[in-house]
Amino acid sequence: MDPVKALKQVAFHLERAGEPTYRVQAFRNAAAVLAELDPADVEKRAKLGTLTDLKGVGKSTAGVVADALANREPAYLAKLRHVDITGGEELRAKLKGDCHVHSDWSDGGSPIRDMAEAARDLGHEFMVLTDHSPRLTVANGLSRNRLEKQLEVVAELNADLAPFVILTGIEVDILDDGSLDQDEDLLARLDVVVASVHSKLKMPRNEMTRRMVNAVKNPHVDILGHCTGRLVVGKGRPESQFDAEKVFEACAEHGTAVEINARPERLDPPRRLLSLAVDAGCTFSIDSDAHAPGQLDWLNYGCARAEECGVDPDTVINTRPASRLLSG
Repeated sequence: MDPVKALKQVAFHLERAGEPTYRVQAFRNAAAVLAELDPADVEKRAKLGTLTDLKGVGKSTAGVVADALANREPAYLAKLRHVDITGGEELRAKLKGDCHVHSDWSDGGSPIRDMAEAARDLGHEFMVLTDHSPRLTVANGLSRNRLEKQLEVVAELNADLAPFVILTGIEVDILDDGSLDQDEDLLARLDVVVASVHSKLKMPRNEMTRRMVNAVKNPHVDILGHCTGRLVVGKGRPESQFDAEKVFEACAEHGTAVEINARPERLDPPRRLLSLAVDAGCTFSIDSDAHAPGQLDWLNYGCARAEECGVDPDTVINTRPASRLLSG
């Protein structure tokens, strides 16, 4: 087993298990350090017990390297593999890609290539890159210029990664009046636009309803992201209040998919609203909202909820190949 790949696999499974970022980063940093060395040098250091002399390589990461070089599964990795994410397997098997993914261009922790390769290795045919829009400064949202540069990078990566494809996209902020936090002409150039509310989540119900309806009516918007904005872990965060029937009717009328956000701390929309969206005749997108490679494997959480609420797989847009997704 290649020691650099072994370290990255440990990091992936730590992310998948929701472990703290500092722990994940220790393994990713060690992988980066060893990737710069000649493999023979790594093997020599392992035999001499001097791997930990390298900055960024500690006792745990050195142990993974030693196991990998001995051609045995690292004990650290074997322990992590027992973290099960079950449920929704039938629907999960039908998904062709993930329509909501972040990279280190905004508030994700990994480069675009790493996210794409992880998605490909999970069996995806495509991944939509949806970094944040400029107003979300806390998430290092992309200005127009930065987004245009990202489009160039994606084009280069697609030439390298084919037949896997990175679709261009954005998670654009829905502003107070329902307009979008990016220039219309640039949104028109993107493959997929996810529109989400990230501010003034306690806005009065009628105002929030108008705000969301205006957004989903925008012809550039393809997906309504994590519609209630709730958080269900830690201190949590309550749902935003809006007329769900009106919002979902607008989604159905204008062909805007309702996102089933699979992040364990979101699981948004809640079941009662997801069932309401099904009754309204909406289409759906089951997304990981991944900010790290291991989080791409959280899709089962969303698939399980979709199955529980009677979501027809034919109404899930990311069960379609990329070509059909883009053709509508």
